[in-house]
Formats: sequence, C-alpha cells, structure tokens
Amino acid sequence: MARYSLGQALNQALRDAMAADPDVVVYGEDVGALGGVFRVTDGLSAEFGEDRCFDSPLAESGIAGTAVGMAMYGRRPVVEMQFDAFAYPAFQQVVSHIAKMRNRTSGRVELPLVIRIPYGGGIGAVEHHGDSSETYYAHTPGLRVVTPATAADGYSMLREAVESPDPVVFLEPKRRYWATEDVQLPARTAALDRATVRREGADLTLIAYGPTVDTALLAAEAAAEEGHEAEVIDLRSLSPFDDAAVAASVRRTGRAVVVHEAPEFAGYGAEVAARLTEQCFHYLEAPVLRVCGLDIPYPPPHLEEYHLPGTDRILAAIDRLQWESSWVPEPERAGRPRAEVGA
Repeated sequence: MARYSLGQALNQALRDAMAADPDVVVYGEDVGALGGVFRVTDGLSAEFGEDRCFDSPLAESGIAGTAVGMAMYGRRPVVEMQFDAFAYPAFQQVVSHIAKMRNRTSGRVELPLVIRIPYGGGIGAVEHHGDSSETYYAHTPGLRVVTPATAADGYSMLREAVESPDPVVFLEPKRRYWATEDVQLPARTAALDRATVRREGADLTLIAYGPTVDTALLAAEAAAEEGHEAEVIDLRSLSPFDDAAVAASVRRTGRAVVVHEAPEFAGYGAEVAARLTEQCFHYLEAPVLRVCGLDIPYPPPHLEEYHLPGTDRILAAIDRLQWESSWVPEPERAGRPRAEVGA
C-alpha cells in the first residue's frame, strides 16, 4: 500500500498498459519530453522510446484522425487533449468517424482507442481551461464516456479503457490530479460501466461524478449533522449509464439530487432526472433536483467559486426536497401503488 495521487495513478496505468501490450502508443501535445501539462505521461517517452510516446503537432483534429488510422491497423492509441475546450477542433473526427466506425462497417472494424481529456474547473484557470464537456460526448452513440474520481479508479478504469475494443472518452477531473489516497497498485475496482456507492444513506441520494464526488461527500457529511443521511453515488460511467444501481438507490431513499459542474440547461443532469422520473416515479417523494454550474460561459478565476456547485448549494437543494411529505420505507410499501401508499 502506498499513497498515490490521481495523476500518479494514471501515469502508472499508462506505464503498465504499455509494458503489457507493445501496440499501445501514447501521443499528444507536450506529452513526450515534458510529460504532459499535468505530468500524466511523465517518463513514458524515456522508458518506452519516442516511437511509443511522442509529441504531436498542435492540431487536435489531426491527433484524433491519426488515432482512427492507427486503431484500424491494429495499434491501441491513447491520445491526450491538453485541455477540455482544446478538444473541440477534434469533435468532427470524434463524432463522424470514431463513434460511427463500428456501425458503419457492420461490426467488422473496431476502434480500440482512448481519448484522454482533462476537464472541469477548480484550478483557477481561464476559459478554454475549465469546461465540462461531458454532455457532448455522452450524447453521441458509439462512444463510451467515463470519468474517475479517485486514484484507484483512475488506474483501474484507464487500464480497462485501453483494453476496450471500442473508443473511450476518458475524462480526467483536473482538480483531482493532486488528490492523494492510499492504494495498492495495480488495482482493479468496479467494472468500467458500473456506478459505485461512495457513502451509504437512507434519506436521499446524491448523484455525482468526477470532480463533484468529493463535493457531494462533504455535503453528505454536513447534511448528516442536520439530520439527513445522504447516499452518495459516483456514476463513473456516463455512457453507458448504470440504470440499475442508480434506480435502486433512489427507490430506497425516495429523493435525489444530481450534482455536476457543467451548466444546468440541457446538461447531463437533465438526462439523469428524466431517467429517474421514468423508472422511479412511484417511489419519488420530491422532484429530482439539479445542482450545476451556472448557464454562462466559464467565468474568470476570481468568480469561479460562485459558478461551481459547492456544499452550500447542495445543502440548499437538500432543504428543498419536500421533507414535510410522509415517507413510507420501501419494505413497507411492498409494491403497493403510490395512491395506496399515500392513503
């Protein structure tokens, strides 16, 4: 057991993946000698050579496009987009080619590639360096979209992503790069497409992912002091969505709050709220609420704290969950229709 940050765990995952499979190649802007802006690729070029970890031109569309060709010819490229909003020039390649290749070829051509994207705020950076772009990718069929919140998950999920036969958009929460934890590497956590319960609770469910998992845990601790035990679910996989795990939690607690940094309007939380309404309507004691970034372009650093969902805004949402209604625990309702339970 040793102490690792998320960035160090990702570095080790890439190192182990490259050692295990000579077809794994890593490239992107400044990932070679520099080791990446966040040092996630530190030392890989020196250890594996410049033909397996190398710098690319400053051309994100070219990075994604060459990954398509490499993957079609048997390599397993892992590319880095230096910052979230820098990846937008590559979006056409991602949506039109990477996401569609398997379907376009009736399953004959797989694209085993990983697009690593540092995303989210909390590091005091300016616009183009703090976007939460998950909804763009999760909305695109043909992509797996995942995001770790811990060092153990960072290692395990990245190894699984590299081994996946399908393209994976691997979103790395920037503010978590330096967060450390005790972990034994190599680690294998839950399967890549499964959510995880980070904290158990019976009164409500906080649904978070990536950078907001830690915020949700802090809010849950504060809510417990006010008498509400919150269960915290870390989604981990945004697409596919783990309907079974999330619905099971909300059916137990009857209340849910979705937390993410991206703007609320048409954001990922809207999809979660819609799914829970469809699947858990007869178990809900209050509307599913969202605590999100504001519906504005990413603000300058000195205003960042007002934009990002913090514990105070989560606690305010918890207070709005209609606690005055009568709640019947699931074992007692035993499948009775909503009207009968409320009678």
